[in-house]
Amino acid sequence: MSSIAAQRRRVALIDFCKSFAKNRAGMAGFIFLLAVSLIALLAPVITPAHLLDVTQLNNQRFAPPSLEHLFGTDHLSRDLLVRMVWGARSSLIVGLSATAMSMVIGTLVGIAAGYFQGWIASLWMRIIDFFLVLPSLILAIVLSSVMSRGMLTIIIAIGVTSWAGTARVVRSQALTISTRDYVERAKALGAGHWHIILKHIFPGVLPLVLANTTLTVGSAIIAESTLAFLGLGDTTKQSWGTILRNSMDVSAATSGYWWYVLIPGLAIVSVVLAFTLIGRAVETIVNPTLRSR
Repeated sequence: MSSIAAQRRRVALIDFCKSFAKNRAGMAGFIFLLAVSLIALLAPVITPAHLLDVTQLNNQRFAPPSLEHLFGTDHLSRDLLVRMVWGARSSLIVGLSATAMSMVIGTLVGIAAGYFQGWIASLWMRIIDFFLVLPSLILAIVLSSVMSRGMLTIIIAIGVTSWAGTARVVRSQALTISTRDYVERAKALGAGHWHIILKHIFPGVLPLVLANTTLTVGSAIIAESTLAFLGLGDTTKQSWGTILRNSMDVSAATSGYWWYVLIPGLAIVSVVLAFTLIGRAVETIVNPTLRSR
């Protein structure tokens, strides 16, 4: 039986990859995101870290984009291209890590609220409702303010404040699955809660979780950029939000240094758009009712 189930999963994965490859928007987002990830991964090779050391630089301040400096320079004579490459690392790490934390919390809480009945389900629903009505960005700002500065703090602040939406989606799907005949049959045969959750409920909600993950990463990257822009990020790390914060500090937008604002802003928008395209493609494949829309 296990070999048959494994074969079915392989066939399902192959079918999913084929369907995804036919989605032009999803593939465009995937290729762009793959390129950005490779650049971030190879940052020490493409742009060595010593190029960020202001004591070793002799560049012109606020130099516009040119062949020598493709993205121009900042207020400390640092090449903006170097900062953007290293900033991609921080933005992607925070976005993916915070999303992973959010998905784990949201999936566990959603399954618990959808599968169990009585006061347990009511308690989890009240918790979900509380986090849904609470402005997640404000809570993330508060957590980032009271905790020590660092990338881990940003990840925790975003992760623990952005799981409620996922939990609500997972709960709805778990409620539907828990009433199906094969689940009722498993209960009649004496299957325990953990068996039903791991064998039936979790596999049933997993496609929705995967589709929601790619959409949540974009929101997490925006949240990280916002916190860094507000000065709540790790000042020792480069990130796109930090670059925008630095450009605001020197009034780059009103002083004619357009590249200092436009380049990191376009980078954030492009990566978020790429994740959104991938998420929509996955959602369309997972939910057949959306294919005709």
